[in-house]
Amino acid sequence: MTRFDSHRRPLVIGIGGTTRAASSTERALGFALRGAQTAGATTRLFGGEFLHSLPHYAPDHPQRTDEQLELIEAVRHADALIIATPGYHGGVSGLVKNALDTLEELRADERPYLDGRAVGCIVTAYGWQAAGSVLTSLRSIVHALRGWPTPFGAGINTLETRFETVDTCSDPKVVDQLATVGQQAAQFALAFNAHRTPANAAASEPFDQSQPARLLHAV
Repeated sequence: MTRFDSHRRPLVIGIGGTTRAASSTERALGFALRGAQTAGATTRLFGGEFLHSLPHYAPDHPQRTDEQLELIEAVRHADALIIATPGYHGGVSGLVKNALDTLEELRADERPYLDGRAVGCIVTAYGWQAAGSVLTSLRSIVHALRGWPTPFGAGINTLETRFETVDTCSDPKVVDQLATVGQQAAQFALAFNAHRTPANAAASEPFDQSQPARLLHAV
């Protein structure tokens, strides 16, 4: 077993987006991942285009596609995650929920599911009611997967906030909130990894972060 290096940069995986090009959800996730980078993490994004390529997760069919395996292996080696979903009819989108269902494949790992990992939560919605209720729902899903929702989660009302490009947002306060989500995820990973021992780090062997996920740059 490779000795765990507590001084390496943590890996933060982003999961989220929609099937629509230039989706606000995926652009918001991009801002949060950049916040994680400023806090010392390396990041990898699984955006809407990639999530759309995942078949419906069927636990009774053991055969997994290359895309499913790619996501599973990335999360297996992740130190923290950030999940972003639109609010659809008061709940998490099917696209994002299917990706999270696929993580059932981590149930038998030494670190099952999202155990020991901080998870930043982001919700975009066309109104404040859905933004709040879906953020609570997403936190509950993270708890069920044994993850640690970060203290700060971002609910974004897209009636009031626009992401015109990958790098621009109409509200500077929202930019700060998204950066906080990413920074908290990375900071937890750094603090947690500093106290891990090699015996507890079996799932943290080197992972090839150079292989890009299939994603939309127009988030």
